[in-house]
Amino acid sequence: MQPPDIMPAAEGPTLAHLASRVLKRPLLLHPDKAAIVLHVLQGRIGVEQFAPLSPDANRFMGSRIGEDGRQRTYAIVSGVATIPIVGSLVNRGAWIGASSGLVSYEGLSKQLSDAATDPEVSAILLDIDSPGGEASGMFTLAAQIAQVAQTMPVTAFVNDMAASAAYGLASAAREIVVSATSIVGSVGVVLTHLDRSGEMERKGVKATLIHAGRHKVDGHPFGPLPEAVHADLQAEVTKVYDQFVAVVAANRSGMSDQAVRATEARTYLGQDSIDVGLADRIATLDAVLAELSKWARGATSTRRGFAMSKPVETAPMAIAGISQADHNAAVEAARAEGMRAGRAEATARIRSILGCEEAKGREAQAMVLALDTAMSAEDTAKVLAASPKASSGVASIAERAAGQAEMGANAGSIRIDATERVASGWARAIANANQRFA
Repeated sequence: MQPPDIMPAAEGPTLAHLASRVLKRPLLLHPDKAAIVLHVLQGRIGVEQFAPLSPDANRFMGSRIGEDGRQRTYAIVSGVATIPIVGSLVNRGAWIGASSGLVSYEGLSKQLSDAATDPEVSAILLDIDSPGGEASGMFTLAAQIAQVAQTMPVTAFVNDMAASAAYGLASAAREIVVSATSIVGSVGVVLTHLDRSGEMERKGVKATLIHAGRHKVDGHPFGPLPEAVHADLQAEVTKVYDQFVAVVAANRSGMSDQAVRATEARTYLGQDSIDVGLADRIATLDAVLAELSKWARGATSTRRGFAMSKPVETAPMAIAGISQADHNAAVEAARAEGMRAGRAEATARIRSILGCEEAKGREAQAMVLALDTAMSAEDTAKVLAASPKASSGVASIAERAAGQAEMGANAGSIRIDATERVASGWARAIANANQRFA
């Protein structure tokens, strides 16, 4: 008899896997999307699976084949790398694709780093249509986007939603462009707890949790949430929210921390998002691509040796929407402010090193470490503490008086070391005083 065929497990995350990433975790997710996810999960956890995952792009535009014939992880249109950010965001998952409804920070990071080092790429377009997702991973990727934006134009086009975590990523671009119907914002955090005790009671099921560690089962779904556990989870949500607000305020130079908080996690439509400072202008995707392509054609064909600040100073002002004169003035003001801040930081570091306890007796070494290295004050203190104190060449009074006769002693009993008498005037003075009063 032939053995039965063994069917491989379907690829992709199960609903149980999705639930583990959604429940009891801080999410930077639009509330409407959260409601849909919870509705799908309710009563179906572990039953169904998503369709197989795929790394394919969601947009038929540009080419993924480079001049050298290699396959890229993104498409290029006239020197502009287009990176789709479509679907709910998760931290890990590499090539989770559009068919799953998920996109991972891990995969986006790879696409971004590849595009940033591709000699055929001179600008990057983030094509965003996402309600947000996991908090874990968003901050790291946003920092990466901001870093790349220092070397080349990075534009976020909201097509047609950039909410919560997706907006956190968009905020790191040089410019955020929206359509008249784009949904932008939701700068907030949500954490969901499901109390399934009533449902289980109706089914005659009672859960018993056997555990070690008082907080091991905090937030379990088999009963209501205790006040103490609620307070702990609220503190966690507040901490993530503070970090989220700080990132947006830092990336959006025109918005203060208070202005970001004042949105109270609301979403804004088109022009309204521009009015509150969450976006820069309205345009179509084709128009943005044309502008970036024009910049790409005017940029150097190879970016080897590309100065960090050069693209920022020479980017076409049509993209930023300001005049060249205003741009130059802003650059000079920022440079001057940076120099002042750098000088103040350097002065504080030097004072901290030279004034620390470990520098006493090691002044020369402390001076070298302060002026000729870039070591932090904390690391410098550790080095100094492990170093021997330098000899000053002048013996202390106790050292100079060692072995000498006390005042009033017999002159004949005075033993004065000839070497120390030569090296120290204090020793001779003590000896003469002893002889005088003998």
